[in-house]
Amino acid sequence: MKHYLRLELSILKENKMRVAIVMGSDSDYDVVKGAVEVLKENGVDVTVRVLSAHRTPNQTHEFVTEMNQQADLFIAAAGKAAHLAGVVASLTTKPVIGLPIKSSTMDGMDSLLSTVQMPSGIPVATVAINGAKNAGILAMQILALKYETLQDRLKEMKIEMEKAVLKKDEKISKMI
Repeated sequence: MKHYLRLELSILKENKMRVAIVMGSDSDYDVVKGAVEVLKENGVDVTVRVLSAHRTPNQTHEFVTEMNQQADLFIAAAGKAAHLAGVVASLTTKPVIGLPIKSSTMDGMDSLLSTVQMPSGIPVATVAINGAKNAGILAMQILALKYETLQDRLKEMKIEMEKAVLKKDEKISKMI
């Protein structure tokens, strides 16, 4: 009986939806929390760390290696040179979503270009500058391939968005 229970618990643990989020600076969290909130609201476990592709390469490598065993995919948020997503992608075969952070330099275009211009063989799905909510939703869409419960939640979210737009449309139409 104990062996069966341990096996059942390990299966449940293995089947838990988890996203590993890594950001280059603690100042990025104000943006990243949009992804964290979307994921947590929809039952996805999130592990968040502050690590730098340049300043903590060994710890970044250790984190990705550890999360390869626990997480389904990664979100990597960084500004300026924004090499973090590419470094993470080089260390895993799991999907990596790059979240470029707007910095004081070039209004975030440097972050976007650094994230999206990966060399052949190291793909990084990339969302808009500061597009954390979309990073979370894209992560859910990827997870929905494995976890069917998220498929229904994503459909509900689209219906909610549709209703919100139609409500605004009705309000404007009445004003004219």
